[in-house]
Amino acid sequence: MKSQGPTSQYEWTPAELRNAIKAAGVALWTWNVDDDTFIMDAKAYELWNVSSDRALTFEDLSAKIHPADRDRVRAAFVATRAVNGPYEIDFRILTDASNVRWVSARGEGSAGDVVARRTTGIFLDVTGRKQAEEGHELLAGEMSHRVKNLLALASGLTAITARAAGTKEEMVQQLTQRLTALGRAHDLVRPLPGGQGSAALLGDLFAVLLAPYDATGAFAGRIRVAVPRMGVGEKSATSLALVIHELATNSLKYGALSDEAGTLDVSGTTLEGEVEIVWTEQGGPEVQPPQVAEGYGSKLLHRTVTGHLGGAIAYDWTKSGVLVTLRIKDECLSV
Repeated sequence: MKSQGPTSQYEWTPAELRNAIKAAGVALWTWNVDDDTFIMDAKAYELWNVSSDRALTFEDLSAKIHPADRDRVRAAFVATRAVNGPYEIDFRILTDASNVRWVSARGEGSAGDVVARRTTGIFLDVTGRKQAEEGHELLAGEMSHRVKNLLALASGLTAITARAAGTKEEMVQQLTQRLTALGRAHDLVRPLPGGQGSAALLGDLFAVLLAPYDATGAFAGRIRVAVPRMGVGEKSATSLALVIHELATNSLKYGALSDEAGTLDVSGTTLEGEVEIVWTEQGGPEVQPPQVAEGYGSKLLHRTVTGHLGGAIAYDWTKSGVLVTLRIKDECLSV
């Protein structure tokens, strides 16, 4: 191919320009300021979803602009009459009752436009870019919200653990275990597409958080989980993780999990507006109801279940092992 010299000296043919415009998805428009008529190419009519069978005015297009953007766009288009240089504005249009598109209107003003009483520019469909930007903003907001919640929770746990622990070493161990349980729970909770929130499965939450304790006995499978298949929201997953950790820690210290032959069964049923979870320990040392006031761990359990999860917790101190019944409201479990 023979060189054409410097790019600045090359003149593209009308056919080449049309192909470039088509490839870029560019829609052309011209606005006659005097009679308010709007002339557009076929791509623009398709973008705005308007008929090309009749004359089009700026007011006709304005009716399709999102009400929240309409005044801003009108003011910007009026201002283009006196603009020397590039201009650009992004706004939303309603192609039908429920379909929203983002459009970018761009142009280059000059003194000639003012004299000719016309202004010309392009429309670009930037819906994909705007949706990606909104997605990034939502993700950033979600991450900021979750970090703030975790920091507040960590601060509260630190205060509770400091009051309960006898030594700093014991405090470090207890606090680390509690925070690790929260980390495992949050690993399970993922944002769902389309702004549907976040969810984990109830069975997965129990299985993952109890897995480390299953490895401490003489045989595998001494912890069995059989709960309804249902979703758990981000906030309730955090609260339930604390409950599971406290119950498992107590069992490891005093209950069935402290004995190599001990077993733990976690079962669940759905009731009207509630889920009932029964924690059954067997095969461990004989248990007795506590003779002293509630410790900080028990207070944490009670506060979490009755407060954050909107439910109730009850203990049955049988000789074969403790039986704990949790009742949680469905509406609290899903958030």
